[in-house]
Amino acid sequence: MADFGPRAPHGPDMSGTHNPLENMDVHEKDAFDALIRPDDSYTPDGTYWADLPLVQKIKFVSSYDAAEAKRELRGIWEMTKEDPLSPISYYFRNMVLPGAGLGLEGYVLFSIGNVKPLFQAAFKSCWGQHKICNPQWINAIDYLEIIGIIVGQILVGVLGDWIGRRWGLIQDATIMFIGLLMLTAAWGVTQNGWVICYAWSLFFYGIGVGGEYPMTATSGMENAIGSGKVSTKEDRLHRGRKVTSAFLMQGWGQFFNQVLLIILLLCFHHGSGNPPYSAVSAQWVYRVSFAIPAVGTLWLVYYRAYHMKAASKQLAAAKKKASVTGYDVNSLYLTFKYFGFRLLATSGGWFANDVFFYGNKLFQSEFIGVISPKSTSIMPNWLWNLVNVGVSLCGYYLASFLIDNKLYGRKWMQIVGFLMCFILFVVPGFHFKYYTHPDHIKEFQTMYYLSSFFNQFGPNSVTFLVAAEVFPTPIRATAHGLSAAAGKAGALLAAVLYNYIDTQTKFYVVPWFGLAGVILTWVFLPDTTGLDLKEQERRWQYIRDGREHEYHGPAVHPKHLSLWERMTGVGKLYDAEADYKQKLEEYRAEWESAMARRTAEKDKGEELELDTDESLLEGHVHAYFHRTSPMFRPKEQNARADNFALPPAAQDDSSASFNEKNENSP
Repeated sequence: MADFGPRAPHGPDMSGTHNPLENMDVHEKDAFDALIRPDDSYTPDGTYWADLPLVQKIKFVSSYDAAEAKRELRGIWEMTKEDPLSPISYYFRNMVLPGAGLGLEGYVLFSIGNVKPLFQAAFKSCWGQHKICNPQWINAIDYLEIIGIIVGQILVGVLGDWIGRRWGLIQDATIMFIGLLMLTAAWGVTQNGWVICYAWSLFFYGIGVGGEYPMTATSGMENAIGSGKVSTKEDRLHRGRKVTSAFLMQGWGQFFNQVLLIILLLCFHHGSGNPPYSAVSAQWVYRVSFAIPAVGTLWLVYYRAYHMKAASKQLAAAKKKASVTGYDVNSLYLTFKYFGFRLLATSGGWFANDVFFYGNKLFQSEFIGVISPKSTSIMPNWLWNLVNVGVSLCGYYLASFLIDNKLYGRKWMQIVGFLMCFILFVVPGFHFKYYTHPDHIKEFQTMYYLSSFFNQFGPNSVTFLVAAEVFPTPIRATAHGLSAAAGKAGALLAAVLYNYIDTQTKFYVVPWFGLAGVILTWVFLPDTTGLDLKEQERRWQYIRDGREHEYHGPAVHPKHLSLWERMTGVGKLYDAEADYKQKLEEYRAEWESAMARRTAEKDKGEELELDTDESLLEGHVHAYFHRTSPMFRPKEQNARADNFALPPAAQDDSSASFNEKNENSP
């Protein structure tokens, strides 16, 4: 078979003997513009949306988002007319199932905190007074849970990049199922033995929980992107919504857990939620509450094993292109070298967020003590929890609706969320006695709910997404696992620290993590809102080839770089004209490779699977490459570019922004 040169991307031929735009007629130009400059990211004159002046940018983004919303609503209406339940089944397939693992683990982990007051009331000599149980083992329950999650996040993150997303997903569900059986059946000769068994069962379950973070984020994102070279509108417009919609299942897991615990307590405690609570009723409540998600987790093992066989497709394609088998150690090294400060932003932001996430419960214990000072029932605590989860779900859903909006998006959502959490903690922190007085407890309670809302409509949703999104495919699960593990380290810090300081001091300490989150996000986190992730993969291929300075596409546009990256000069590489030509030559190389494989198929009588996008093998794009590629003509034809004009954004001085060009024009 003929050698047609290196696989794409290989950049344009800069020797001066070949013009990649030769002989392109108007129909071919339109076809390539549709591939290279899609109308959801570029204006009709070829200007990238991020280069538009502010007013034009707002108009462009708002207009397209409105049209897209109408299109989706029409689609829902058409589905409803054909089958009234089809929108529900669509939501279940595309939002619920991808996040089912997070929903189940959210249910169980939330249950751990919810049943603890029940244990303290029903087993006072063990859980409450520590007369027959070791208090260190009681405290170790929280620590072992978090440590197990950290182990799972790092371990499964590495395994997910090593053996594939699908096996990571199956492994997580299997570990969680076994862990739930252990939690449901936990027992001991003594109550202290039961506590020890319960703690280690939770550690084992936590390993599966930890693995859900990198596996759900990476598989959900990569399923939205696809494994081909040509990007999709779904990726550019709804990638964030797809991932955060899976993540918010964690909130629904918490909601259903709280509802079920209330129902179970009423069932097994003679229809009452008031004390005294018997050991028998407490045992039934907690064991049944863990047995129910075990059934769902077992079904999840089956679903992932038999219905998610393509979960590793994009990772396999990336490894094939890089000629890598096993774990890509070189990509890990290059990630630390080129994206080390991105890892600092994702890890540091998640660390700060989890301190807040656990600190949020500080509010609840205080205002419940003021509202119901003499109550010994666990019901008020559970009911207020239920209200808080409802508020959090509002934050989750608003985040999923706005996270892809180019005018707000990931970075601003995280900055505003951190800033609001900082304010909502620092105000009561320095006026603690004032806000915990019965006359002002409603204001205190309002700040509690607002902090929950902005935590979800902010860093809790964004950190989960960007920890996978800002890194390349070969190392994505590892980077996400490391970032998530840093977050749980923040949770571990909070769990340990809160045992040694009083509530007033806790409110002094917690707010500053929000301020740190604002700074880390602003300085080191790039904004990937509206960025085609295929562009990030293109840039990564240039980095792997040692030619990072030859990439000139949108992935190095200043809009999609962090402040630190812009200060270090990465944004200077952006060049619209050079990038347009590079993409043409990359598509040509992809097309020639596909044609060569087809020739081999005919010669050998074999059927070879083609991973080339169909849009490159048909229509005007195919006709242009067939007419101008050397493999179908004896020699290069003379370049004739006089009948082709680049769009304005790809002409000379295209590295200047659209705004700058307008200012310089007479």
